Amino acid sequence: MITTVLPTYNRAPLTFHKGEGSWLIEQDGRRFLDLGAGIGVNALGHAHPALVSALKHQAENLWHTSNLYNIPQQQALADKLVENTFADTVFFTNSGTEACELAVKMCRRHFHDAGAPERTDIITFEGSFHGRSSAGISAAGSEKMTKGFGPLLPGFKHLPWNDMAALEAAIDDETAAIMLEPVQGEGGIRPLPDENLKQIRALCDTHGLLLILDEVQCGMGRTGRLFAHEWAGITPDIMMVAKGIGGGFPLGAVLATESAASAMTAGTHGSTYGGNPLACAVGSAVMDIVADPGFLDDVRKRAGLLRQKLEGLVASHPEVFDSLRGSGLMLGLKCRALNMDVVNAGYGAGVITVPAADNVIRLLPPLNISEDEITEALIRLEKAADSVAKAGT
Repeated sequence: MITTVLPTYNRAPLTFHKGEGSWLIEQDGRRFLDLGAGIGVNALGHAHPALVSALKHQAENLWHTSNLYNIPQQQALADKLVENTFADTVFFTNSGTEACELAVKMCRRHFHDAGAPERTDIITFEGSFHGRSSAGISAAGSEKMTKGFGPLLPGFKHLPWNDMAALEAAIDDETAAIMLEPVQGEGGIRPLPDENLKQIRALCDTHGLLLILDEVQCGMGRTGRLFAHEWAGITPDIMMVAKGIGGGFPLGAVLATESAASAMTAGTHGSTYGGNPLACAVGSAVMDIVADPGFLDDVRKRAGLLRQKLEGLVASHPEVFDSLRGSGLMLGLKCRALNMDVVNAGYGAGVITVPAADNVIRLLPPLNISEDEITEALIRLEKAADSVAKAGT
């Protein structure tokens, strides 16, 4: 008999009822150090006072009006995003999946209105994740994502990840854009080398393509800069943002240059809830904190400390871990043991991690995790690793 909640998740036997900073509290009172942050969503941890205050203030005044009217909170957040990024304009969504849908539409409309309607193909890469809508799974192309959901949306070319020769060879007269995550999340925490991202930007410029970046997971300070592409010194034409931008409140956005977005005129796209006053009030409070250079300096310092300690964990447990990879506070432990065994052992040790492809566990802690909490995290991860090692002997 099917459950009242559609059973599309294999849920852990945990029920959290409260969150405090970097901690989650189970109904039975157990405290878990949260290194998953809701899969990178809770960028400032749980119940951050600035976010709670922004939400309460807005909730007491106005929740929703629709995009038929001006929304001051939306305008304020858009202004902050434009001021701090490459973008000239922003459209707000409720999720990263919705942001992907608009990014695809914006790209194709751009070439349609530019007199090149044949340019519809978008190049994507193995291991990518762009949400679970029809466009998102068609863009990713993996059997795991697409099996049983055909026919798929046409117009996507899937290439091996980080194969620059294959990329250059795949560009033809029907190519419209290259779409990628600067750091793959679901794909196993795989950063694209800066030099390759620079080369991809150059290929787009040479062939008149749009560069679409999916920074849903790696953006909003996660790598130690506001957006991951900044490390390579390049800018996209269109960028998808979600997860951390709302700090736990559902919010996403598409950022774009004027050139890329100019064909998106009145009536070409819409969203009932996207950019509502509640979400944008919280998102604006997140931006005030995360976009501050001093805060990002602290993220890089915490990331350096966590990386150093995790390198020691890998070295001391070679039977459990193979290597460490990632950027900033978006780190992955490549496992020799089954990654879900490590995740489950973490539950027993009171620490939350997130599985990913390529037998990796993701570590995506709140960006404001303290040094003491990082130390405690390693104690708990050591305990989990010891448990896995003992079970394997």
